[in-house]
Amino acid sequence: MVWTTAIIHLDMDAFFVNVHLLEFPEDRGKPIAVGGNPSGRGVVASASYEARKFGVHSAMPSSRAIKLCPNIKFVRHNWPLIKATSAAVMDILEEFGPTEKMSVDEAYVDVSEHSDPETIALIMRERVKAATQCPASVGLSSSKLVSKIASDYDKPEGCTIVLPGDEEQFLAPLPVRAISGIGPATASKLAQFNIESCGQLANFDFPTLFATFKNQAESLQRRARGIDNRQVISDPGQSKSISQETTFGNDMDDRDYFHKKISGMAESLSGSLRRKNLIAHTVTLKIRWNDFTTFTRQKSIENGTDTQKEIARLGKVILDQFWEGEKLRLIGLGVSNLIEPTGRQLELFPDLDLSEPSNDSVEYN
Repeated sequence: MVWTTAIIHLDMDAFFVNVHLLEFPEDRGKPIAVGGNPSGRGVVASASYEARKFGVHSAMPSSRAIKLCPNIKFVRHNWPLIKATSAAVMDILEEFGPTEKMSVDEAYVDVSEHSDPETIALIMRERVKAATQCPASVGLSSSKLVSKIASDYDKPEGCTIVLPGDEEQFLAPLPVRAISGIGPATASKLAQFNIESCGQLANFDFPTLFATFKNQAESLQRRARGIDNRQVISDPGQSKSISQETTFGNDMDDRDYFHKKISGMAESLSGSLRRKNLIAHTVTLKIRWNDFTTFTRQKSIENGTDTQKEIARLGKVILDQFWEGEKLRLIGLGVSNLIEPTGRQLELFPDLDLSEPSNDSVEYN
């Protein structure tokens, strides 16, 4: 098999739980949840597979989790150990090729230069397990989109390989929600046309789809066929990001209020950038629906910025393009791809970067 492009997506299995087990091996085999207090508005960040058997999953309210699994044990994050273990994982991945870190527990690796990417995928998974004692799943395909879906296909400790040319066939039976960026609102609209699987979406009548989704229709069908030309972008030098988020006391659907929050967070991010003498080339917006589905989108700009006005503008543009009026529980704003400025540019030309959603956010990296 000839691989012109070979991309691996590695995703750590129940990462926060398995990091906890490094310190407390006596909890192995028990239903464990890393997350907030079940008596408040706490949320499950990670659940052991023993807890998942009861229906507990990440982003679930902790109060709901304890009802489903009364014997579940809640534990706190150990951020220093999580970060140290994540760093060890990323160091290993970088030995195999250009690596794009997406969060503390997942990354893409371009292994196109290797003669046998399929063997590399297996070796990479085993190297990570041996070095960190934490299990991982990998997906290998010719695109970032399909590789991410593949890494989740056979968890835990899975290795799913989608050969070049088989992308559409692999995706066809999967639900449309498997495609990053298709949230509950879009899935509901697709269901009105009896579109539930990727195969149905890929082969649906385009003019009918366009009448409802306009310019988004082409992207929907392209992704349903596994077409994704994005490259792995390795971080130059030190990977840095700054982000803020806020969880609302009550779920909200007020666009003006969201814009105001984005402006406030942008002001704080701008101040942090200026104090650190950095400019950002990427602005990320994170939103969480009232069903706890989390969605992130980015805009990358050719010339970096540290201004509140530009960061806020990009955040609002992302919100207005992708938010469809549903009630939201959380909103966050972040900047990344940070470098020290060599000069100041007045004009900025944003280019939309359709990155995958991520359920992790870090204030400083």
